[in-house]
Amino acid sequence: MKKVFAIIAMMGVMTFGMTQSVYAQDETAVADTAAVEQVDSLAQDTTTVEEVAAPEATVEEAGMYKNLKTKFIEGNAGFMALVAIALVIGLAFCIERIIYLSLSDVKVKDMIEGVEAKVNAGDIEGAKAIARDTRGPIASIYYQGLMRIDEGIDSVEKSAVAYGAVQASNLEKGCSWITLFIGMAPSLGFLGTVIGMVQAFDDIQAAGDISPTVVAGGMKVALLTTIFGIVVALILQVFYNYILAKIESLTAQMEDSTISLLDIVTKYCAKK
Repeated sequence: MKKVFAIIAMMGVMTFGMTQSVYAQDETAVADTAAVEQVDSLAQDTTTVEEVAAPEATVEEAGMYKNLKTKFIEGNAGFMALVAIALVIGLAFCIERIIYLSLSDVKVKDMIEGVEAKVNAGDIEGAKAIARDTRGPIASIYYQGLMRIDEGIDSVEKSAVAYGAVQASNLEKGCSWITLFIGMAPSLGFLGTVIGMVQAFDDIQAAGDISPTVVAGGMKVALLTTIFGIVVALILQVFYNYILAKIESLTAQMEDSTISLLDIVTKYCAKK
């Protein structure tokens, strides 16, 4: 009897467990279905929102790029290509100068303090090593001056001034090419405009009538080269002014550092 009751009880527990499991699975399935529907609805809503609130800036940028490319093609292809080449080469010289000047612009305060400490301690070779291991024109001036420290203050001053002039010319190397392309870009644009005007008059002569369509088309093509030439010149001019500012800053640092070098050498010579 006990075995029958145990079997019945076990079957009841198993049946209840299976019922609960099926019920749980049904609930899970319903929950999953609801979740999937919710995700799909959310995705549709998101898509709708994204479609409605599409970034207008992206559309505008694409439109601006397309218009710019169209205007470039509408201009005289030969002269527009020359203006583009002037921009590329001019930017190449600007980037080269910016990199060179950025590498030359180092914190020389630590170097000057290290050189002064070595010179005051009588370790001239150590001072030379510090100047030699530091990049930039100021370190090169210091190294040249320390090479002649035993020859007296006058020799060190002459060496620093002469080598400073060499370093200053190195800072300005390539700037003449930048100014060339700054002047060349609008000149090419004006040349394209003049040639475009001549072509417009040729079209008028061929048509035998001063049609607004013929005149407007020729004038537009002619003026586009001038616009792009001026834009290129403005871009290069901004970079050129930045380069000049860097050169002026480095030149001022070189002059101040040269004075500090002469003070260090004067104190060293006074101790001897």
